[in-house]
Amino acid sequence: MAYQSEKINAWAKRIVAEGVIDKELYDRYKVNRGLRDLNGKGVLTGLTEISEVNAKREVHGELVPTEGELYYRGYNVYDLVDGFTGERRAGFEETCYLLLFGALPTESELAEFRKELSALRALPENFVQDFIMKSPTKDVMNSMARSVLTLYSADETAEKTDIPSVLMQCLSIIAKMPQLALCGYQVSEYFHQGAEQLILHDPDPSLSTAENILHMLRKDSKYTPLEAELLDLALVLHAEHGGGNNSSFTMHVVTSSGTDTYSAFAASIGSLKGPKHGGANVKVCAMMDDLKKNVSDITDEEQVKQYLIKLINKEAFDKSGLVYGIGHAIYSKSDPRAVILKHFARELAHEKGMEKEFYLHETVARLAPELIAEKRKMYKGVSPNVDFYSGFVYRMLGLPDALFTPLFAVARTAGWAAHRLEEIINGNKIIRPAYMAVLPKRKYKTMPEREREE
Repeated sequence: MAYQSEKINAWAKRIVAEGVIDKELYDRYKVNRGLRDLNGKGVLTGLTEISEVNAKREVHGELVPTEGELYYRGYNVYDLVDGFTGERRAGFEETCYLLLFGALPTESELAEFRKELSALRALPENFVQDFIMKSPTKDVMNSMARSVLTLYSADETAEKTDIPSVLMQCLSIIAKMPQLALCGYQVSEYFHQGAEQLILHDPDPSLSTAENILHMLRKDSKYTPLEAELLDLALVLHAEHGGGNNSSFTMHVVTSSGTDTYSAFAASIGSLKGPKHGGANVKVCAMMDDLKKNVSDITDEEQVKQYLIKLINKEAFDKSGLVYGIGHAIYSKSDPRAVILKHFARELAHEKGMEKEFYLHETVARLAPELIAEKRKMYKGVSPNVDFYSGFVYRMLGLPDALFTPLFAVARTAGWAAHRLEEIINGNKIIRPAYMAVLPKRKYKTMPEREREE
């Protein structure tokens, strides 16, 4: 094994030495790395009617930063949230309906849709015992991806890509994803983290998605109305975010190849698992934990400021120089999801007796953008993003860090489903971006010639 490790390390060094492309070439050939230009603007690669993100408006012929806006099917997310919270009902199922069908449901349509989801929540017989428990994984996202692929074998229409079949497959995955996440987590805790008991609650057909998550997670299945309301809100705010985010773009790319629904969803889960996409709120929580360890009085604004300066100067936490949860690829002045979540988080913090921690988040959210602006040249401003508050909300709900990204996947499944259907309806070509080869042509050498050169 030692020999193999040394050999692998040597091979790895060779790959790095041979594989680095001169950065100047990217500028010379005007390559938009990450499909973004030098100003951070995304390169247009498609059209969508599912959602829209706005962070600028035109003034006298120039684009200037504005308060962030998020639209689902043309509806401002502020209005959607005001609607279902004002009428004291869960909003995630309504949001799923809107994203899938392009219209807000009537009362009877929503009731029928919820009934259909409830009927689809149950996993195939012995699925947990035969697939999740027999090969427990430490990472819940990997468990979810594998479980989604395994559901393929239980679907006789799995290879069909006509719209009725795909819609049914998507609805089934949306309905089952919460249980896949919770079972994956509980099994991982039992087999890998030494949990004393393995508790698996079946989903309750009478409960909403958010209520079912809390019901399946907690031993006693108890939760307060405010807890369910906040989790439901978080699911709504994570359900979709424009076609350009990494996992939704992955859904379009993979779907364009003509593959099956289960493979496409597994690919999107794999994309979301990446810490640059779905794991940011975990990093925010870890950063705030480190802050509390290194600041004697978290109500002392000057102490918090000095910690943030060290953070930005790569002298604290993970030495990355990043203030996690501050800044976004599109939003500059504000992220509407963060604004909404902060408003409701204040109420939950009061219920949980965590006002002090809430005010700490407020302080960091106010100070960090100013300090970042002083330290770095920026093409746009920065503000708290949804991850800055979502992890804090999840912690107040007693959700384990290991479930933060899986819950993101549970929510985003709705958006992925809408994007898969949109790609099938409108796409007629496989998505295949261009890459320019920059390595010079070389003459083939025989084995003796290679030996002599050694």
